[in-house]
Amino acid sequence: MDKLNEIAPTVTYTYGKVDYLTQHIEIGKLLNKEKEAQQWVDDFKERAQTAGEDIKAKIGEDATVSVIESFNKQLYVYGNNWGRGTEILYQEMDLKMPEKVKEQALEPGYFALSTEVMPEFAGDYLIISKDPKADNSFMETETYKNIPAVKNNQVFEVNMMEFYFNDPLTLDYQLDFFKEKFLGN
Repeated sequence: MDKLNEIAPTVTYTYGKVDYLTQHIEIGKLLNKEKEAQQWVDDFKERAQTAGEDIKAKIGEDATVSVIESFNKQLYVYGNNWGRGTEILYQEMDLKMPEKVKEQALEPGYFALSTEVMPEFAGDYLIISKDPKADNSFMETETYKNIPAVKNNQVFEVNMMEFYFNDPLTLDYQLDFFKEKFLGN
């Protein structure tokens, strides 16, 4: 921190102390751009909630969605506040997560799982976040191929490098991705 202060005045934030959109307003305050930040947040929420209503109308109110990531030869399923588009899907769009995801990943934010139990955590729709250059052999297993979402062609693959965070540019990218994949627009 001292080294950074030698370069320029430095302000630190504790990630997760405020919700994912409030963090943008806090940064806006620091930059004397609170009004602009609030406008962006309000606009984003409205766009995401409208898209959520359209998606639920198309896939059904009770359809479930899971976000699973392959990282360092380990699979993780995510709750509603750990990046990877989870804030949009669950908080703004109000899409449902499978019960098993709710039980294991909602509180801690994520849950490590094996390929064998992956079907228990897979929703009707599956967002797979992966590093295209890493080992994604789990996708070649019979267990994975027999998941209903996979069989029904309801899997949307994303590059984890593009989906990892929840800054405004990434959130806009994620929202556009979900609208395109779920709604075709």
